[in-house]
Amino acid sequence: MSTPFAKLPGWVEYALIPLVNLAVAFLVAGIVVVFVGENPLEAARIMVTGAFGSGEGIGFTLYYATYFILTGLSVAVAFHAGLFNIGAEGQAYVGGIGVAAACLTFDHTMPWYLVFVLASLGSMLFGALWALIPAWLQAYRGSHIVITTIMFNYIASNLMLYMLLNVFKPLGQMAAQSRTFEEGGQLPKLGGLLSIFGLDIGGAPFNFSFLVALVAAFVVWVLIWRTRLGYEMRTMGFQPHAARFAGMKSKRIVIIAMLISGALAGLMALNPIMGDQYRIQQDFVTGAGFVGIAVALMGRSHPLGIVLAAILFGMLYQGGAELSFDMPEITRDMIVVIQGLVILFAGALEHMFRPAITAFFARAGKSRSEAAAGV
Repeated sequence: MSTPFAKLPGWVEYALIPLVNLAVAFLVAGIVVVFVGENPLEAARIMVTGAFGSGEGIGFTLYYATYFILTGLSVAVAFHAGLFNIGAEGQAYVGGIGVAAACLTFDHTMPWYLVFVLASLGSMLFGALWALIPAWLQAYRGSHIVITTIMFNYIASNLMLYMLLNVFKPLGQMAAQSRTFEEGGQLPKLGGLLSIFGLDIGGAPFNFSFLVALVAAFVVWVLIWRTRLGYEMRTMGFQPHAARFAGMKSKRIVIIAMLISGALAGLMALNPIMGDQYRIQQDFVTGAGFVGIAVALMGRSHPLGIVLAAILFGMLYQGGAELSFDMPEITRDMIVVIQGLVILFAGALEHMFRPAITAFFARAGKSRSEAAAGV
């Protein structure tokens, strides 16, 4: 949540503490690698090289990062308003319905950039509407946002399955997926962007939605730190009683914050549906909504921090795939363990080292004050 009166310097709050958490997570992961009989330093080298050692690796890393930027921003917007939105997974599912509807309707009559606009609006609208129900229940009925949003994930998953089987799946087709989109429903790849640096993305699905994610990060920064609404959201998140005393309408803030959060989560559906698969099928979200929680926590709910944390998790996904291939002893399940450790230290144990770091800087500040007084 927002911390407008931070007790630590900004570089400590937004850089040092996340780096300490990350270092401990990788240290524990290294011990796990030792237990399976592999060299942790070599494993780290393979992971980093697999993620950033080639144009294709970078393309895959940024493709995965696109998922996490948008879901991380979704969670962060809710955080700033004092809300814990665990429903980004379901909101992204329902957002996919908006993307698929636009692509299947207009892909053969419009160019991709017009279909993209309609798909973006559809994904944000559907995602926002799916977040509206828990928001209304929280604001007007006192239901806890954590419970309602996580339950709505399961409803969204089954709604998606129903839509695939009864609406999107062509007649006579066995697989639970839509037809392949025509060219008008396909986002262009960003190989040309990396070719500036002499890199070839190969078969990586790195696509236009990455730029959408970066624009979304900038818009969220403007919203939270440069608008009156953002100020009200941060005040509500930091001290709700003071916000109500100042005349801020808490119900309105809850509704608007969750609508924006759901819209950002729904926008994530562009990446796999229009940017990679060119169809809608089951499980296209692949857990990105839950990873977005860790990304938002590690990035301190700041858009820049979220982008960097998302790239880190993109590295874990892509580098982990390379690691499981080059070191068969480290299975895909082991990679999930390593990812889980990062999520654990970045999320659940996020404040483990904060007291010691705070005490250290308090002592350092006191020593400087005493030295200055002595002079």
